[in-house]
Amino acid sequence: MTYQPFLLTEELHITQIITIHYFEYTNTYHFHGESHDFWEFLCVDKGEVTVTAGEKKLTLQQGQIIFHEPNEFHNVQANGKIAPNLVVISFSCDSSCMKQFRNLITTISETEKTFLAQIIREARHCIATPLDNPFTKKMERRTDSPFASEQMIQLYLELLLLSMLRRLNRKEKPDPSEKSTKKENDTILYQRILLYMKDHLRSQLTLDQICQANLVGKSQLQKLFQKEQHCGVIHYFSYLKIEEAKQMIRQEQSNFTEISDALGYTSIHYFSRQFKTFTGMSPSEYALSIKALSEEDAANALH
Repeated sequence: MTYQPFLLTEELHITQIITIHYFEYTNTYHFHGESHDFWEFLCVDKGEVTVTAGEKKLTLQQGQIIFHEPNEFHNVQANGKIAPNLVVISFSCDSSCMKQFRNLITTISETEKTFLAQIIREARHCIATPLDNPFTKKMERRTDSPFASEQMIQLYLELLLLSMLRRLNRKEKPDPSEKSTKKENDTILYQRILLYMKDHLRSQLTLDQICQANLVGKSQLQKLFQKEQHCGVIHYFSYLKIEEAKQMIRQEQSNFTEISDALGYTSIHYFSRQFKTFTGMSPSEYALSIKALSEEDAANALH
């Protein structure tokens, strides 16, 4: 019997990405509004906003998302008190299941927040147009983007929408308890931030950058790392940098100045101080200790 292909059913397909935005607005921001012939959603990363959708005026809190179907007039404004951070993505999709997003306002799950954060992350890698420009009509490509970044955006967006549709259609089982859901969400969030920090060991990250890239508040982030590592997130990021420095020293392919520069330190002196804080040794003392250990192992092998 010859093999027969299993043809995969495609429920949802994004045909075009129009714009991807991450906005940090003032507390008095007001967008006059528009309508267009493609889909758009707005997700509140921080703060609170008032949104007009057709004839309805709605208030969205942190973590909530609203969809605007094609040709629906919409606008957004801050509440005059809290400066909001917003993710706004517009796209084309003709799949029939998109009708379930009409008039939809919901709170995204931690898994969905992960997909959204990955979209923003990939967009920063492959789109040259600033993501905070509200007047963007055409996004420009970067010439140095990582392999397949644009396709990753499409796939993450499809995963985001499919995940939301599954939640909307799930009827057979009750949701887990609030306690177990929070534990699961915290685990997902923690692993996502760990991966992000490891991917950026050669950068100078601030708390604000980590929060923005992972769509998480400062308070939640600090509590999470106090629980998991019993220290602050920047302290743990510094620890990861020093662990990377130790590995680079053991590889003996770079001198201390090159390692310091590669890991984003402002000076060799600051790098040396931080190295000693975490290891109790200077970089040169650590290198000598590794060399002595290797020589001792070699001598023992001869006997």
